[in-house]
Amino acid sequence: MIRFQIRALVTAALLLAAPAVYAQAKLKTKKVIFVMTDGLRWQEVFQGADAGLLNKEAGAVTDVEGLKKEYWRESGGERRKTLMPFFWSVIAGQGQIYGNKEAGSEAYVTNGKNFSYPGYNEIFTGWGDPRVDSNAKRYNQNVTVLEWLHAKPAYKGKVAAFGAWDTFPWILNAPRAGFPVNAGYDAFEMKPMTPTVALLNQLKAEAPRDVAGESHDFFPFHTAMEYMRTKKPSVLYLSLGETDHWAHAGNYTEYLRAAHRVDEYLKRIWEAAQKDPAYRGVTTLVVGVDHGRGEAPVTWKSHGEKLPQAKYVWMAYLGPDTKALGERKNIPAVTQSQVAATISALLGEDYNAAEPKAGKPISDVVGR
Repeated sequence: MIRFQIRALVTAALLLAAPAVYAQAKLKTKKVIFVMTDGLRWQEVFQGADAGLLNKEAGAVTDVEGLKKEYWRESGGERRKTLMPFFWSVIAGQGQIYGNKEAGSEAYVTNGKNFSYPGYNEIFTGWGDPRVDSNAKRYNQNVTVLEWLHAKPAYKGKVAAFGAWDTFPWILNAPRAGFPVNAGYDAFEMKPMTPTVALLNQLKAEAPRDVAGESHDFFPFHTAMEYMRTKKPSVLYLSLGETDHWAHAGNYTEYLRAAHRVDEYLKRIWEAAQKDPAYRGVTTLVVGVDHGRGEAPVTWKSHGEKLPQAKYVWMAYLGPDTKALGERKNIPAVTQSQVAATISALLGEDYNAAEPKAGKPISDVVGR
């Protein structure tokens, strides 16, 4: 009897000491694909094309009727499905979407800066570091969740990042992190080199540099797709930038087309995962943004500390451990600082133990 009681007490103590292990043992996610698109407003994601910007004055639209034919529909629900059909069919039907302020689902950054480097730092480290106060190319002092995962034997050589913005090697501290980080117009020195990557490198060298420090989105997308096809990484990060570029330029036509293209890229990368035995049934797709923007008709072009509304963002999750709750409504707010721990929790890892300042995982996403 005494022996039985001791055994029961020991078992109870172990359960209390390691609840996360028991919860995580049931998770099916073995791979995460994390896609971000810079500065895409929550307004377009949840409401589609903005009537206040479908004109020459506010949106620099040269063919108003043509753009309306592409993206304008009478209801917000129809407009958003027209702009982002994969997002509002597959992800909304099988995953979870956060950030519709008008539906009682706020998502926001906590860093107070409301621009790119602070936003990426927060999303990768789980906290807003006041030392990160510019977009300057300075190596991040903080260890990101990608670097933290890569340091583990299970993920060594199985993490990679691709981005349009050439500052990502600094944000992710590529020399210290040790995993591939390819960004901007830099050639990707893949080993072994494939014909696809060789061609992409050649096109990068020959392409006009429309924006200093930032390539068109098709370069990181196709490079990431080829890396995924050949190397099968466990954690793949892809960052797209044209939504931010065209908004800063005040070109609403190209901004909407860039957002539509992001949706197409999400569709293609998810469908590729479903066709690949290495990914099918064990992959979670995470989608997000680094900051919000101002409002029509003027401040939509901008973001930053002086635009408090630019703190509002959105995020989405689709995978085998995430219940199909669709567009979330009337729920407690979520923050950008929770993404890092959510990604690690989906993989059965406890990032908060290493970084106590990081936000906690979003419980509904990880099925707890």
